[in-house]
Amino acid sequence: MTEPLAQVKLDILSDPICPWCYIGKTHLDRALAEAPDHPFVIEWHPFQLNPDMPHDGMDRRTYLETKFGGKDNAVKVYAQIAEHAQAAGVEINFEAMQRTPNTINAHRLIHWAGLEAKQSDVVDALFKAYFVEGKDIGDPVVLADLAEQAGMERAVVERLLNGDSDAEDIRARDAHSRKMGVNSVPTFVIANQHVVPGAQQPELWAQVIADIRAQLEQSAAASNSPEEGDAVH
Repeated sequence: MTEPLAQVKLDILSDPICPWCYIGKTHLDRALAEAPDHPFVIEWHPFQLNPDMPHDGMDRRTYLETKFGGKDNAVKVYAQIAEHAQAAGVEINFEAMQRTPNTINAHRLIHWAGLEAKQSDVVDALFKAYFVEGKDIGDPVVLADLAEQAGMERAVVERLLNGDSDAEDIRARDAHSRKMGVNSVPTFVIANQHVVPGAQQPELWAQVIADIRAQLEQSAAASNSPEEGDAVH
């Protein structure tokens, strides 16, 4: 019987209001679906695109025009995003997105979901809620709805959101990533060694998975081969 290959940690730094993170996750998911025996154990980590965003967020048009230096530049940037999203088959309903939220509470929810092995479901739900349904994912009621849909205990999540549990931890982890040189997301870290920045295509992930699988198989074969001087029967 073939021994299962070792697992490899894939850490993903992301923000649920980042369109490139949404596109990047879609590409990665497609590659993983084509390789169901992939070695990755995935964990999502916080990175706020706008750490100084007001607690209640702000009007999205105002935010974009301020961030990109006017309406014309904002339109150009999001035209590129729309083009890449369409090519990736990713739905983004720009008209529905009226507010840009502060994502500290969304990151807290992702953290708590990780404790229940529900991170991917919650990340998916956050992307869909924001980019497709235009919901304010800074709103605790919206977050509690998403948590409940993912199978988390709503009352527990509501109580946690009503306080400041893990907020400082989220900020500290975000600050640590910046200190380590991360300045954009998505950023993928493989086995705590190799950094893959940006929304990479499924083909790149397929090659990464194939390379890792080959290395793991080679290591497994070497560890199972008889040492020099061992008796071979």
